[in-house]
Amino acid sequence: MNEVALLQNYLIVGGLLFAIGLLGFLSRRNMIVMFIALEMMMQGVAVSLVAWSRFHNNFDGQMLVIMIIAVAACEAAIALSLILILVRRSSNLDIAFWQTLREEGQEPTLDVEVPEPPDPHGDWPHLTPAGVDPELQPEQTGYRSRV
Repeated sequence: MNEVALLQNYLIVGGLLFAIGLLGFLSRRNMIVMFIALEMMMQGVAVSLVAWSRFHNNFDGQMLVIMIIAVAACEAAIALSLILILVRRSSNLDIAFWQTLREEGQEPTLDVEVPEPPDPHGDWPHLTPAGVDPELQPEQTGYRSRV
């Protein structure tokens, strides 16, 4: 197979992994999903480094990937411990609750006020219970003579 075409395929896969990870990191507020998206971005970079290393016939890219894997392992341990601390304090994985984790005596800094979650039973239509005929107004059935 042509080496340039193989390099392009690997770079496309690496770029897609990075782009999907970046989209997931920027669009989600759940810390675990953000952590997984960050790991996906790092793996996209690792695939691209291995592709360039194979294309140039040296092992520099593979050595950098081993460093990336080591950094990812350290990051996983630190991020997991921070996530567990936040879950124990607030029982919520929303990234906006990091504002509560600060030193004593410091004022909270809020960029944007966190919106209240919507009421799950707010404006949704309700179905009638099984076996009960719904009450119909006469003006609703007046124009339909067969009903």
